[in-house]
Amino acid sequence: MTLINRVKKLFSQKADADDVQLRVIPRDEHSISRTNISEPALKVLYRLRKAGYGAYLVGGGVRDNLLGLSPKDFDVSTDATPEQVNALFRNSRLIGRRFKLVHVVFGREVIEVATFRAPPSEEHSDKVSRQGDQGMILRDNVYGNKDEDAMRRDFTINALYYNIDDFSVHSYAGGWDDLKAKQIRLIGDPATRYREDPVRMLRAIRFAVKLGFDIEAKTAAPIRDMAPLMTQVPAARLFEESLKLILAGNALDTVRMLRDYHLFEPLFPSAEQRMQEDDYAVSLIENTMRNTDARIQSGKSVTPYFFLAALLWPQLNKVRQKYEDDGMAPHPALQKAADKVLQEQVKATAIPKRFSIPMREIWEMQLRLPKTRSRKAAELTQHPRFRAAYDFLLLRQQSGEDLQELCDFWTEIQKDHPPAASRSHDRRSDGAGERNDGQRRRRPRRRRNGNNNRS
Repeated sequence: MTLINRVKKLFSQKADADDVQLRVIPRDEHSISRTNISEPALKVLYRLRKAGYGAYLVGGGVRDNLLGLSPKDFDVSTDATPEQVNALFRNSRLIGRRFKLVHVVFGREVIEVATFRAPPSEEHSDKVSRQGDQGMILRDNVYGNKDEDAMRRDFTINALYYNIDDFSVHSYAGGWDDLKAKQIRLIGDPATRYREDPVRMLRAIRFAVKLGFDIEAKTAAPIRDMAPLMTQVPAARLFEESLKLILAGNALDTVRMLRDYHLFEPLFPSAEQRMQEDDYAVSLIENTMRNTDARIQSGKSVTPYFFLAALLWPQLNKVRQKYEDDGMAPHPALQKAADKVLQEQVKATAIPKRFSIPMREIWEMQLRLPKTRSRKAAELTQHPRFRAAYDFLLLRQQSGEDLQELCDFWTEIQKDHPPAASRSHDRRSDGAGERNDGQRRRRPRRRRNGNNNRS
């Protein structure tokens, strides 16, 4: 079966010649330099080539370099199988079942190596390739060549390969032109590609906001109607995707765009409901995103539990008030409301306990902070979650609650009783050692096992 016929079968529509045409951009016509590629990525590329395998830098590492940005990750694509790659690098591990990959670990940097993929055919068993009833890819381990691999990628601007043999860039499906035109465009039929992996809708938003690109009309058209497909995605994966969306430094624009395309509700259903019904919820959540962006852009760290606590605060208040109206005391009402709100939220995005526990502490501190006449008020500044709770109080005031007198009290008392430096919210360590990406310190940066988008 020819490449074009396989692509036709994959996307269930006639493919134009331009869709599969390879364009080679020579070294003197692009801006990528090996000095802008991490040393570990170069080591992986050259060792694969020395062993006789084809190897290319691919996806986001190429795209961002061409745009003059600093890539967060470097991915490698090769004709070596995962097992062959794993055997070549002692510092590597095989990961994934749905989409088998190799992570080559260099200290805290991880180079992800993927084998070229090809469209599946009828002779392939469910053990290597399988789709769900609605077209979602459940397993994708059919190996092919570079041309086939390019057509399996999601967006044209990710179908870019850097060749270390002659330092050229290989562009497929018009990716080079789309990069110049600042356009996000899916390869193939958008509806089919979204059914294969609904997370591609989130990625379209993330890339558009991050890069300042427009989403091409045909790529954007099905998103609002297909947004309910997000419920098919495992909650753990959606949590990781939500962190990428919010921690990229453009959270406010991202949330607004997600809401416009009906994609915020599948991630945070109760937050979306409150934002539709309550202007305060809109103000609180948008201020949270605005403040998060400001911290990231100024080089400060952010812990996910703080903005997650803010996202769920309006719903928590509503549920807590109902319990109090039924006669329950404030603290038990808050605890029961927290149980209910978190139980509902984890059905959409699976928040780990290392985040949900400090979220609860921030919420509970909001009931303790108003007790300013207590003789133990000063001692509260030494609570491990005080600084986060204080910042949360300021956020509530900023968003429309009448809390100025309370904020002034806790601002003044810190002059004589500063919070313990090791617990400072400014450092955002809070004893748990989280980083911006939600992972714990001292671990290599890892991305989700089985990622089928490869940006």
